[in-house]
Amino acid sequence: MEEKKNLMTYAGLQKLEDELHDLKVVRRKAVAEKIKEAREQGDISENAEYDAAMDEQRDIEARIEEIGKLLKNAEVVVDDEIDSGKINVGCTVKVYDEEYEEEMEFHIVGSSEANSLQGKISNESPVGKALIGHSVGDMISVETQAGVIEYKVLSIKRTA
Repeated sequence: MEEKKNLMTYAGLQKLEDELHDLKVVRRKAVAEKIKEAREQGDISENAEYDAAMDEQRDIEARIEEIGKLLKNAEVVVDDEIDSGKINVGCTVKVYDEEYEEEMEFHIVGSSEANSLQGKISNESPVGKALIGHSVGDMISVETQAGVIEYKVLSIKRTA
């Protein structure tokens, strides 16, 4: 079965590559040193430091594998190939919430980059899906668990 492509911005790709490099070069070496030190203390069967270091090593290896899969299926959104008047991955969109009469800003990113605390929403989320392809001035209805939300697109900005 072919895995789905993982859309991401260039910044998101760079961040994953940097994290992978850190895990492989810095963190692996540090945890190997911790394991070595714990072994030198003698009996490892009841050594909490050894167990903690081994757990950390498993976590690092799992994250390396996860990032590897993300990067293998990564498809970077290239700004030059996108209609700059339409919302797409890599855009920062300012909308007006009709019900609450307030402006909101969303940065549309690939699903692996999404972080609602930073205003980064996935292109696969209900709001992200609804916004993709629209232009300034468009009215958008988003079906959410809380009901239908109406947004008016105020601005679209390409982000690096």
